[in-house]
Amino acid sequence: MKKIGLIGGMSWESSALYYRLINELTKEHLGGFHSARCVLASVDFDEIEQLQMAGEWGKAAELLANEGRLLQASGADLIVLCTNTMHKVADAIEAATTVPFLHLADVTADAVAKAGISSVGLLGTRFTMEEDFYVKRLQSHGLRVVIPSPEDRVIVNRVIYEELVLGEVREESRAEYRRIIGELGARGAQGVILGCTEIELLVGEADSALPLFATTRLHAEAAVAAALA
Repeated sequence: MKKIGLIGGMSWESSALYYRLINELTKEHLGGFHSARCVLASVDFDEIEQLQMAGEWGKAAELLANEGRLLQASGADLIVLCTNTMHKVADAIEAATTVPFLHLADVTADAVAKAGISSVGLLGTRFTMEEDFYVKRLQSHGLRVVIPSPEDRVIVNRVIYEELVLGEVREESRAEYRRIIGELGARGAQGVILGCTEIELLVGEADSALPLFATTRLHAEAAVAAALA
C-alpha cells in the first residue's frame, strides 16, 4: 500500500474523521489487522483562520505548500488536503511537490456525475460558496452549481466557524441546514454537496430528501483507492 500524506488540522475534528475513514476503508479492502500507511501534518487552525479573514492567501499558500513538501520528504506517495476551503491554494501545494495531489472538487464532481446528477447544490464556507476556485472546478466537469441565497450563506458560514469547527452540534442549526437544503432543491438542485468537512458532523442522509455528497468520505475513498492501486 502506498503512503497517504494528509494535510490536516483545519479543523482537527474533520481531520479525525478523515483518519478514521481512511483506516476503516483500508481494513474493508484488506481485512485482518490492516490499517492505512499514512503520515499527517496537522497545522494550527487559528493561524490559518486568521490568514483567511485577513485575505492573506499567499501566506496561507506558502504555509500549506511547505507542509506538502514535508509530507513528501516523509515518504508520502500522494497528498490529500483535508479541507474544502483551503483548496483555494491547492495550486501552490501541487507546484511545491511532485507526488500526485488528489483534488477534492474533482473527486466530488466525479461522484456527482456517476450519480446521474447535472445540477447540484453547494454548502460550505463563504469562500467555497462564493469564490471561483471551487465552483468553477465543479463547473469544469459540466455541473450546474446552485448556492444558497446571500442570507442563507451567512447562516451556513456562521454555523461552520462559530459552532462546527469548535465541535458544537446544535439542533437549531441542523434545522436551518435542513431548510436551506430544501431551498436548494426548490431552485433545481438534484443533490447537495456538503462542501465543508465539518458539515458532515451536523447533517446526513436522514436530513435531506435530496442525495447528499459527503466530501470527506468521498475524498477518503479516493485516497484509499489510489493508495491501493
